Amino acid sequence: MAIQIGAKPDSGFDDPIGMLTDCHRRIEQFLKILATVAERAAGRGLTGEETAAVQSALHYFRTGGSRHTADEEESLFPKLRAESPAETFAKLDALEADHEAASTLHDSVEQIYVRWIDQGTLDGEAQQQLSASMNRMTRLYQAHIKVEESDVFPQAAAVLDRGTIASIGEEFRARRA
Repeated sequence: MAIQIGAKPDSGFDDPIGMLTDCHRRIEQFLKILATVAERAAGRGLTGEETAAVQSALHYFRTGGSRHTADEEESLFPKLRAESPAETFAKLDALEADHEAASTLHDSVEQIYVRWIDQGTLDGEAQQQLSASMNRMTRLYQAHIKVEESDVFPQAAAVLDRGTIASIGEEFRARRA
């Protein structure tokens, strides 16, 4: 990813909630790439630049996106469940269901994009399927990120002690080793 002069540096393992928020910005950027290319290149082959951008976005979601999901489901959410009232559980369950739905959408989008790159063109039905999947995925992520950033992350920061947050950061570090 390109470096932006004057941009806030990404959070480190000492701020795992900040890391998750930073990752949301990357998710939004890569999602926008996929949606923009699907819209602008409809009915034609992809340019070399579009192909490279799509491949980069798909790679991000396969690696960074799956790691982000693991960070939440294996590190943050269990610790938050242990320190939160029961009404929080339904919200976390819904976010985990979003992760499953997003994974299914990503699989579909990747298959269509790989076919587009390999064959040089998409038929109208595949183009419509890609557009519909991108619309669903965009709406899903917008709502999902809003819940996490307005409710879940602030709650985690309020109820988890420094030691627990530090252990979450160490789990994130281990996941990237």
